[in-house]
Formats: sequence, C-alpha cells, structure tokens
Amino acid sequence: MSKTKKILALALSAVMTLSLLAGCGGGDKPSGSNPSGGNAGNGGGSSETGRVYWLNFKPELDETAQDLAKAYTDKTGVPVQVITAASGTYQQTLTAEMDKSAPPTLFVIGNSAGVADWGEYAMDLTGTAIANELNTDAYNLYDDAGRLVSIGYCYECYGIIVNPDLVTKAGHSMDEITNFDGLKKVVEDIHANAATLGFDAFTSCDMDDSSSWRFTGHMANLEYYYEQEGTTWTECPATISGKYMDNFKNLYDLCINNSLTAPTDLATGGHDAGQEFKDGKAAFTVQGSWEYANYVSSVPNATMIPYYCGVAGEEKAGLNCGTENCWAVNTNVSEADQKATIDFMVWLVSDPDAAGKMVEQLGVLPYKNAPESANGFLADAAEYTANGCYVMNWATNYQPNVDEYRRGLVAALNQYNADQSAANWEQFRTAFVDGWATQYAAVNG
Repeated sequence: MSKTKKILALALSAVMTLSLLAGCGGGDKPSGSNPSGGNAGNGGGSSETGRVYWLNFKPELDETAQDLAKAYTDKTGVPVQVITAASGTYQQTLTAEMDKSAPPTLFVIGNSAGVADWGEYAMDLTGTAIANELNTDAYNLYDDAGRLVSIGYCYECYGIIVNPDLVTKAGHSMDEITNFDGLKKVVEDIHANAATLGFDAFTSCDMDDSSSWRFTGHMANLEYYYEQEGTTWTECPATISGKYMDNFKNLYDLCINNSLTAPTDLATGGHDAGQEFKDGKAAFTVQGSWEYANYVSSVPNATMIPYYCGVAGEEKAGLNCGTENCWAVNTNVSEADQKATIDFMVWLVSDPDAAGKMVEQLGVLPYKNAPESANGFLADAAEYTANGCYVMNWATNYQPNVDEYRRGLVAALNQYNADQSAANWEQFRTAFVDGWATQYAAVNG
C-alpha cells in the first residue's frame, strides 16, 4: 500500500474509532506542541545535524522527556522536540503527525498489530548503534521479512498493587493472600468494614478512557494467558475460546463489588484511582510498575501481587511481565534525521544522568549501559520468578483491531456493571470471544 493510501486509511479509521490502546497514565491533550497543525521539530535541524522529533507514547514520561530533550539540545545543538499523545490517543496522533512535512523521527510500534500497520514506516535497526546497546532481544519486534522494526525501551509488569499497612490495619496479613480464595476473604472483609476502618478494599474501577484499559487490556490478559495453556502465541489467533472467562469474572466482580465506587457509577468515570490509593482510601488497586515512582512517596511499602482468579495452581503465579513500549525510527525522514535520532536514543540509554532519569521513570531499560532499577514492583516480579513462579506474558498485545475490540468490551461491561445479570454477563462473553473473531476478520479478511 502506498504511503498516501496508508495514511488515508489510518486517518479514516482514527476518525471512526476512539483509540483505547493500553497507554499508561493520564492527560487530556497532547503535550509539547499542537499535533493538529504545523510542523514539529523546533523548526528543524540543518542538513548536517539533522533533527529529532519524538512522538512519546507514555504520558507519565512527558515531564522527564521534555527535560531530557532540552538537555540534549543544550549539549549538542541538535534540535529535539517531544510531543506526548494524550492517554488513549496515540494511534490517532501518530496518523495525523505522519502526514506532515516534518513527521516524527522516533515513534512507537508496540505489538504485532502495530508492525502490520506501521512496519513499512520503520527503518531496519539491525546493526545500528542503538541495537548494539541492547542487553536482550526479548522485547524486539520484527516484520515478516525479518527486519528489526522496533526495539523495547522499557520492561514493565502489572498486577494488583497492595498497601500492606492497610491490610494489617484491617486485621489481616499478606501471608493470607496466596490465591483467589485468600484474596477474596481479605477483600470482602475490608469492604464489609470500610465505614469502621476508614478505607475500602479496591480503588474505583472506572470505564472511561483513562481507566478502562486496566480491565479490557490488562486484566483481560489473564484469560488470554491461561488460554495459551503452556504455549506462547507468536501471532494473533483467528479465534479464542474464552475457556477462562469465569476466572476473569471472579477477579473483575471482586474489584467492582468491593470498591470505593458502586458498579452503577463507573461508566462516566471521574474518579482518580491513583490518588485514592495514594491517599490511603483503599488497600488495593489495579495498575503497573510505571506507577511506582508516583505511589512510593505516599505508600512506601506498596507491593504488587498476581492476578489471582481461581485457576488451579495459581499459588505459583507471578506477575504480568512484558512491554508494548518499543521505539521505531522513521524510514521516510532524511539520513541526517535518522542518524540524529539514533544518536539521541543511544544517549538516553547510556549517558549516566539521562539513563538514570529514564530508569527512575520507567523502571528498567533493557540496555547494557543503563543503571539498575530501584523500582519495587519490578523487584516483586523478579522475586516471584526467583521463587519458581511462572511469568504471565503479555498475550493481550495480540488483541485484534484493538480500538474497536476494546470499545465493544467497554460497552458490554457498562451494561453488566449497571445490572449484573447472567444475561448481561453473557453479552460480555460474546463481546470478548466472538468480538475477537469479528475484529480479526476485519483486519485480516
């Protein structure tokens, strides 16, 4: 497909659908510039120095990324601009920006669907200076021709984050929580006594764009992971069975029915789950390692536990570990821009100060010269693995036609949250299982 046709097709798709890609963090509008018009890139660099335009995927990284861009420009004279897409709008923003005369030189291709959509815009990074900085190939993405189209820039984990001090205050111990039955006992007891305790079990589980991905993307992973049944998907399957939907329901019901906010009030959102957790209003929240720096100052003992959901043998479950944060370099910009961009990337992951700031925000950089992480949630993941627990890979990255698929899940969950009937759960099961096949066919014919 030609570049023009590709852009038009993606633009039409973006207009028709609201992107719900599992971005992390919040934000109502792009930061750093106005992506809706004009050229990005601080006016552009000279033909000798090139320019860098980083279209950032992670809103929570924006402040650090802006500071690093300025520091690099001050140091080298190379113009660097960072634009951060608002949460849930990355694909829309990327589509708009790629059609400009000065498009992003550095962008994100985070999963197999992204490779299909944007691989032709990515240069082959095999043998480049940034690829040579990697300490693992585990998070790299290749196209059908074997080209290295994007490389992981951070490694993350997600699960259930717990304030153990509140668990203890409620008369329980973390030692009780080794499976779903133990989790359920503690959670339901806290919720039943919330008025006396002064805090509840779970933070709010909103279904607006800033929050729904925690359930339709992240928590959905438990069903996909267990459905793999000992294998690992290497491409998107045409259908799924939904064999572990009851396990998803176990955990989802526990969250929404033992929370600060009633299920019937989740559709419109407006509740800041992160702030609720930091303020000690709830003992549990559903989130990932990217929130460690945000949470630790308020909840220094915060820890992360697996998605316990009633699967046999889950006492040996670990955390959901992986990434969808993978850098790609635009193959359609000048060689000077490509070189400038790769040089900037190398600096980000190898300069002691720059890499230290990146690690502080992101947790782990899979690069040989990056400093070690102090992220406690990633330490939790490593401890589970060291104790022989299995890692839950990010099978959710294979969700087909992700925006439309998750839109259907959210609509069905809103219906179920309003009335938790068997019929409404069956509607969600249909959206989850049949919706997968429908969206797979939509993008694969």
